[in-house]
Formats: sequence, C-alpha cells, structure tokens
Amino acid sequence: MVIRKTYRSIALLLLVLLGSGFSQSLLPRLGEQRAGTAALTFLKIPVGARAQGLGGAYVAMANDGAALHWNPAGLVQIGDNELIVSHLDWLVDIDLDYIGYVHQLNSTIGLGAFIGYLHLADMEVTTEYHPYGNGEMFSYSDLVTGLTVSIRMTDRFSFGVTSKYVREDLAGLTLDGFLLDLGTWYWTGYRSLRIAAAMRNFGTDLRPSGTYERRTTKGLSERGYQSFSPPTVFTLGTAMDVYTFRSHILTAAMQMNHPMDDQENFVLGAEYAYRRLLKLRAGFGTNDDSNSWSFGAGTQFTLYGKKFKFDYSYADYQFLTNTQQLTFAFEF
Repeated sequence: MVIRKTYRSIALLLLVLLGSGFSQSLLPRLGEQRAGTAALTFLKIPVGARAQGLGGAYVAMANDGAALHWNPAGLVQIGDNELIVSHLDWLVDIDLDYIGYVHQLNSTIGLGAFIGYLHLADMEVTTEYHPYGNGEMFSYSDLVTGLTVSIRMTDRFSFGVTSKYVREDLAGLTLDGFLLDLGTWYWTGYRSLRIAAAMRNFGTDLRPSGTYERRTTKGLSERGYQSFSPPTVFTLGTAMDVYTFRSHILTAAMQMNHPMDDQENFVLGAEYAYRRLLKLRAGFGTNDDSNSWSFGAGTQFTLYGKKFKFDYSYADYQFLTNTQQLTFAFEF
C-alpha cells in the first residue's frame, strides 16, 4: 500500500511539471541568440548548500533563509525567525559570501534582509606587450543587498516580493541598479504537494557609468557604454514528500527554468531525511554538459529550544573545478 501511494505521488508530480514542460516548446528558444548577453550573471549562482545539493530545484522547496534568494514567497513557510550564513567556493578561486535574516512579524507576514558579496584576489593587468603582467593590479567584485516581504494571503497561497540593489565593480568601471524578485507558493491540498513560481532579477537594462574614447576617421570621440539586460529568470516548480514511513521522508522536486539569456532547462532534485537528524540530497539538471549532477548533506538539532542547521553541497564542473558550499542557519 505504501509503495502504491509512492508511485501515485511520483506520477502526479510528473504530470504537474510535464504539463508545464509542454509549454517549454511554446516559449521562444533564446539560448542560441542571447547566450552571454546579460550583465550581473553572479545573480545566477546558487545560494545555500541545501539548494545547490538539490541542483537548484528549489523554488518549491525554499522554506528556509535561502528563500531570500530563490522565492520570496517562501519566507512565511519557515514559521520562525532565522539567520542564515553561507560561504561558497565558486569557480577559479572566486568566493561568494551571503548572510540573510528572516523575521516573522506575525503568522501572515514575514520580513527579510540579506547581503551577498562575490569577490576574488586582485589580478595583474596584462596587455599585448605584457602578457604576463605590467606591474599594475585591478580588482573585481559584485554586491547584492535587499529587503523582502512575504504575505500569506490564505492558508494555501502566499506571495512575496524582493527589492534589491546590485553593484558590479571591474577595474574602475561601475555598474549598478535596482531589481525585483516576485514569487508565489501554493499548497494544493493533496498530501504535501505544492507548486511555486518565481521571477528573479527583473528590471530595466543597466549601463556602466562613465564614458570612453573611440577613435574614428574624424579623430577621438567620447561615448557612453552599451547597456545590458539583467539575468532575469522565470522558474516554475513543484515538490512533494513522495515516501514517508516512520522516521524516513523522501521528498522529490522538479523545476523548469526559463532564463532570458539562455535556453530553457529542467532540474530534478531529491532529499532523504531521517528524523531530521540526517539529510542526503542529489540534483540533476539538463542542458548543462559541464555540470549535470550535484550532491549534498545536512543535519539539524535542537539545543535549548533553538534549531541549528548545517548543510554542505558539492558540484563538479567538468572543465573547471569543483564547487563546495557550507551553510549555517540558526532558527529561533
């Protein structure tokens, strides 16, 4: 009987996302035309070890502090106040540090604030005549910070919005602006099945400040830099506990991503939990030959009535290096 219910649950999840998957063929395929055309692509880097361990299939799983990044509607799903601190060893010696705080104003309103900082060591300036460096150094960094409001409209539906400031500094050039995240969360009423959607990094085109000189047939002319669109992405996902038996819980998640600067893709994730003391995760994504699989693990315990959570994730990028993320959360 338990196995039969599990099969029915998995089939229902497949039907929900396959229905949205057919819409993938109706959406314009912009990957070939617009790949690499967006600015501030650091906003696409996964935040939170639990989310990365699930391969990014997190829009319908975001019931913790990482919802500040993935789905603002998930803040009211936490139930308690939470502080989250995360460190990601990203590709080629790049680090992303993130800290966020979620405060439950009451049973229907959750507030959040966060800041993320991507950075790396200063690099040498290279030129045509000095390919190994000319003695000068330059720096690069990205910053994102913002505020989130999440509202429980009914006992099944919640909505959230994030307003955030983003800034990129590259060798003296600065690009900054304001973006919005919008998210929804819906409990279907069938067991633990929920459907969620989010649009992240929505805003106007951004242009680096300052001007540059361009040589023409009439001499030098001063011009402004070209503007670039933000890395807006629409995500639609679903998740459900497909198997529960005593202290064992297996949760499956599926998600469709439609980025404005790449082709659509699907992500599958699974999380096994034993007494909430041990959690094992795996994720698989399509249309990414460099990184299809990711893995993770976590633990949670209560001390003096407060919850402490530690999560770890690992993703191997075939042509670059592996990435690892550590996340600590304190819930009270």
